[in-house]
Amino acid sequence: MPAVTMYQYAWDLFTRLQIGGIEFKKKALESLLQLLNDNEKSTPLVAKEGNVGYLISLLEANSQPLIREQAVLAVSVLASSSEDLRKIVFEEGGLGPLLRILETGSIALKEKAAIAVEAITADPENTWAISAYGGVSVLIEACRSGSQPTQTHAVGALRNVASVEDIRMALGEEGAVPVLFQLLISGTSAAQEKAANCISILASSGEYFRALIIQEKGLPRLMHLLQDLSSSDTVEHLLRTISSLSVLDSVSRILSSSTAFIIQLGEFIKHGNLILQQISACLLSKLSISDGNKRAISSCISSLVKLMESPKPVGLQEAAAQALVSLLTVRSNRKELVRDEKSVMRLVQMLDPKNEAVSKKFPLMVVTAVLGGGSGGCRKRLTAAGANKHLQSLAEIEVAGAKKALQRLAGNRLKSIFSRTWRE
Repeated sequence: MPAVTMYQYAWDLFTRLQIGGIEFKKKALESLLQLLNDNEKSTPLVAKEGNVGYLISLLEANSQPLIREQAVLAVSVLASSSEDLRKIVFEEGGLGPLLRILETGSIALKEKAAIAVEAITADPENTWAISAYGGVSVLIEACRSGSQPTQTHAVGALRNVASVEDIRMALGEEGAVPVLFQLLISGTSAAQEKAANCISILASSGEYFRALIIQEKGLPRLMHLLQDLSSSDTVEHLLRTISSLSVLDSVSRILSSSTAFIIQLGEFIKHGNLILQQISACLLSKLSISDGNKRAISSCISSLVKLMESPKPVGLQEAAAQALVSLLTVRSNRKELVRDEKSVMRLVQMLDPKNEAVSKKFPLMVVTAVLGGGSGGCRKRLTAAGANKHLQSLAEIEVAGAKKALQRLAGNRLKSIFSRTWRE
């Protein structure tokens, strides 16, 4: 249909919708829904030419049931089509009626209303209005007792609410945390991912929510789910939550002493995506892990060395280096690293002053840790790989840590032009 004709058609549909009787309205809404569903390009035209405010008025409970149902469908399509259209639906007062439908409508209407509410609250500028309509409790109840599609979109809206600091506290006060865990355990994969994301946001926001999560026995639940779930996005959110909880001494002790959890981190470092690798490396570097558990994950050492070469995401190189330094306090792990020719070559290449992809402080930290035990075998392998030349160059330009590493590499018997400088 040509654009001009579509404009006229959309205008005509809304005219019939506003001035016609019940049958006219039904037919106009049927045609409108067909237009919206058949042609994506028609949606902005409908919003521009049509009276969205009048369409929203048909969401009220006093509307004829079939007309109300079709109006909800149309508003849901409009709200979930684009940022501009959900803004129009919000500005025309759509959020309040949609929340009332989510609270009291039929199963089918609740599902469509939940889709629209999730879309509208994707904009933080709109989300604040949720509290004005008492919407937090409505969303929590929809997550608790709604159909699976309703739960999936309602928890998406809760996740959007959690992202807005001014109204986040209402989630705790209205009892969202136990409901989120309920979905995390028994919801659809999409609901699990959104619930995990929401819990992660809450856990990172402060002590209040961390206490609520612990109160719900959240830590053992999260640790168990970490092994059961396969979605990398959901696992990422779970791991972020555990990382946020680890600032608590009691949680840190539990995580540090859990061999199963430590081994899981090692697996993420070896086989996870970059984000999972980064979070896992950060956790490894912060926890007080026993030597036995450090030995149990020695197979991830080469992966950590490789991660040190990656400039993105920001912070990955540092996390990998610090995790390595922690693992290298164990003698057998130091030997494990230097036995791996590729890892040694990577480490030495990172020391090269010409290699600008890696900050020199990270490979210097690792080399110093490798040489920390005074093993002659470690010194020989690093020297054979050319570490001495790069360390001398770094020492000449006074890079922090280079002289110390060079000293250790030489076994504290270095005879060079730098000896006087060190004594001074």
